Amino acid sequence: MVCLLTRYLIRRRLLNQLSIFRSSLDLPCCPVVKPLMLPDFTEGKPFSILRYFSSRSVDLGNVQGPAVIDYSSLLQEGEFHRLADSTLNDLQEKLEEYGDSVQIDGYDVDYGNQVLTVKLGTLGTYVLNKQTPNRQIWLSSPISGPSRFDWDQSSQTWVYRRTKASLLPLLETELERLCGEPVELS
Repeated sequence: MVCLLTRYLIRRRLLNQLSIFRSSLDLPCCPVVKPLMLPDFTEGKPFSILRYFSSRSVDLGNVQGPAVIDYSSLLQEGEFHRLADSTLNDLQEKLEEYGDSVQIDGYDVDYGNQVLTVKLGTLGTYVLNKQTPNRQIWLSSPISGPSRFDWDQSSQTWVYRRTKASLLPLLETELERLCGEPVELS
């Protein structure tokens, strides 16, 4: 409480109230704020709190930062949209057909605003959407959770880099497990 009040009083340039407050409570103040470090506010000079509480650069030595992303390896935006739209449209058609073959209350497939939603009633909901800046398709699954799929040029499929799982076989496996009927999405 003392530190918050100290900061407030400094911001409001009420140095006199700060010293009265500190002396009346006889409590130690925030160690960062010391009266000797504060400027005299009565001189009429502009005061910048940032000057007194700014962070200084820290030498981290040989600590490695995150790996550099090779943006030249990413798909061009037009190619990404073509591949992702084709994948999501094909999935929509095949999942609508699949819905006719399974008897699940609340089964619904919806595609709008570049988001494909597959509701399986009480079994859960799948959400697939395009992430253009990352050139990825994101999947939210009631079984495997969130996944981010990148286009793999060599295998010509969307692949989750962490597990090396392909999007379509993963969906086939999970939907069969949830619904009890096999589905062909590839």
